[in-house]
Amino acid sequence: MAAHEASAVAKLPTAPRTRLQVPGSVNQVLKLTRAQFGEYLSSRRFVILVGIVIAIGGILTAVVAYFRSSLVSSSSLAFYGSLWGGAAGFVIVLAAVFFGGDAIAGEFQNKTGYFLMGLPIRRSVVYVGKYIAALLASLCVLFLFLVILLANGAYYYGGNALPWQLLPSVLLAVVYLFAVLGTTFLFSSLFKTSAYGFVLTAILFLFGFTLLQDLVQGLVKMEPWMVISYASSAIGEVFAPTVNWGLGGTIVSTRIPTGPGRFDTVTSYTSGVAEGLAIMLAYFLITGVVGLLLFEKEEFA
Repeated sequence: MAAHEASAVAKLPTAPRTRLQVPGSVNQVLKLTRAQFGEYLSSRRFVILVGIVIAIGGILTAVVAYFRSSLVSSSSLAFYGSLWGGAAGFVIVLAAVFFGGDAIAGEFQNKTGYFLMGLPIRRSVVYVGKYIAALLASLCVLFLFLVILLANGAYYYGGNALPWQLLPSVLLAVVYLFAVLGTTFLFSSLFKTSAYGFVLTAILFLFGFTLLQDLVQGLVKMEPWMVISYASSAIGEVFAPTVNWGLGGTIVSTRIPTGPGRFDTVTSYTSGVAEGLAIMLAYFLITGVVGLLLFEKEEFA
């Protein structure tokens, strides 16, 4: 009887065993990006940066209104070339420093990476998810600045006076944002303290690269194609009367008086559109790979 019952129990249908399914890398990236992006939007740094961009836009609006006869009397091409081409790079650097300066270093300082790495999640997922979140937050700030300029342009020139050069310039600015954020994440991966990563990226992008570019042009007398800040000149080059679409830079020589009857020639360079795009993509790819490798090798304790 016992054997019969045992055989009957053995023949009963059993529920299939369920196994815990770990989300794929793409789903993990999307979830981490959504969480990090929401954190950026609700953070104080986002509010501060939005306030800074609004202040910059307000100052530019006031300057344009005050010098209306000289700035607005020209074409809309010159208007957007001077304002967007001249200030977009600065807004991009600010956004990258705010959102990427401590993106990786903060994982070490706040010990969040120690607990995060205990989960079934790859470090590349964390790196890519944080990068995309920082990119989206930076794009929000960049497009806010663009909206302010478009409002000024619509007021002075009408809605149909947008130059076609604005679109490729905006696309170049987005690619430049990719490159600057990649470089920022690389610097952030070098340190385990948020302050070091934040301060280093701020100093390098706001002062260091510009100074290096001037030294290469002034002392070495060569085109500073190896400096990332040099590539940003392609954003404004699109609006030039004679656009340099090629890979070579445009040389501009200016004679400066140094004394009675004496002049000194100062040579400066402006990146061509294709050259600037190539520099941006190279920085994005190289810094992205190196930064990820550094993050993969760092030890959490």
